Amino acid sequence: MDRMLPGTRALRTFEAAGRHLNFTRAADEVGLTPAAVSYQIKDIEDQLGVVLFTRTSRRIQLTPAGVVLFEAVTDALDLLQRAAGRARRLARGSAQLRLSLGARFATNWLLPRLPRFRAANPTLELTFDITDQVRDFDTDDVDVAIRFGAGHYRPARSDRLFDTVIAPICSPKLIETGPRLETPRDLFHHTLCYADRKAEGMAWPNWRMWMAAAGIDDFDDSRCVAFAETSQVVQAVIEGGGVGLADLAMIAGDLAQGRLVRLFDIGLSVAQDYTYHLVYPERSSQDPRVLALREWLLAEAGRPIAAS
Repeated sequence: MDRMLPGTRALRTFEAAGRHLNFTRAADEVGLTPAAVSYQIKDIEDQLGVVLFTRTSRRIQLTPAGVVLFEAVTDALDLLQRAAGRARRLARGSAQLRLSLGARFATNWLLPRLPRFRAANPTLELTFDITDQVRDFDTDDVDVAIRFGAGHYRPARSDRLFDTVIAPICSPKLIETGPRLETPRDLFHHTLCYADRKAEGMAWPNWRMWMAAAGIDDFDDSRCVAFAETSQVVQAVIEGGGVGLADLAMIAGDLAQGRLVRLFDIGLSVAQDYTYHLVYPERSSQDPRVLALREWLLAEAGRPIAAS
């Protein structure tokens, strides 16, 4: 009688253990305890009648039989993931397009414009995968993505949407009631906020960089307030009355509605070519749904949100 093969859940655990050669790291990845990983591996070994790992007090290593199974399982799981991705896309039908994008871009840029997309494309349903994680167009249930970077996503195609400009902003109330804001040096008398973050290893513009661009070389940034995200900077500016550095494209709605005001005409780029891109697989370059979204996004990228 043929031996029963392990199930996909057990094989996924084995693949993680074989890739990490560490049961603890494998357990973290698959959501089990190290003891449970060890038990599943022992169960697979008993089912197949082979030893998959050699174990010592300090490390584990795949046996020759384990290497053979690991390579086969890796290929099989990849094939199953790709087939499942294609099946999900087929089940959604041709009237639906699934877009992967980060929460910040979705909230601050896309959602205010979404009614215009639906009006322009009434037969196309746009659904969303909200994440900043990299997606695989072959294995994940995603058709297109919007990602921040330099646009190097080969073999996928990418289209630059707009420039990323970081500039000072404040609330209208601060201009009316706070210390004057007529020259860049007037900023010395205000609480200055910025996002202390990196984008693909590139430092986000800060106040020292902005002051240098403004021709000010004696700026002391020790009293600046750093936040993890630009959205926190914007909230602090609206509620606390400080001056912040923010991505103008992401606050276009607040600027149009008068909740925020841009100060001065000096803006900084994160780095050359670093901005938001529409990314899609080469095979989809002539897909009517992708072309419709691409055309609409590129048109919207040059169109400001009107005040209501």
